[in-house]
Amino acid sequence: MNKKPMIALLAALLPSLAAAHTIQVGEPIPAASVAEKGEITLQGDDIVYQNWNSSQLTGKVRVIQAIAGRSSAKEMNAALMQAITAASFPEANYQTTTIINQDDAIWGTGGFVKSNAEDSKREFSWSSMVLDADGKVHSTWELQNESSAIIVLDKESHVLFVKEGKLSPAEVEQAIALVQENL
Repeated sequence: MNKKPMIALLAALLPSLAAAHTIQVGEPIPAASVAEKGEITLQGDDIVYQNWNSSQLTGKVRVIQAIAGRSSAKEMNAALMQAITAASFPEANYQTTTIINQDDAIWGTGGFVKSNAEDSKREFSWSSMVLDADGKVHSTWELQNESSAIIVLDKESHVLFVKEGKLSPAEVEQAIALVQENL
């Protein structure tokens, strides 16, 4: 068996396996929208859902945390969320956007995921939170199941950083530095 064609095939496939998502550094964030549930907003003490789409991401530097509706996915990049809180970025120029894929929740926990998202919005009212009941963003961006994706965007919604899975301490520092540089 000739090994050269096999090596060429593996070399061609490896970049696509390493970055299976459709998000590319230097490019605009791919268009995505959520109509089933959507952005969680507060009107007084009431929770209200409204349609959300990625065109709403322009105007501020952002860290997007796109997570499965699982506590393990939320905990995966808690160190970055703590670093963002500690950095106290100016609200006029920065916002965290959390997109929760309710469709990727452990069977029977969808109601808990929704309730937890609503409680988080009440606690962190300045943050943008999107409950994606059908996993539309996840499928549009081709994100990994049961995971967390971190995406740093500039004010024009161009991708500065993207990583699926747990960020290393160096990657947390890199993400924070990119936000600071682009404010």
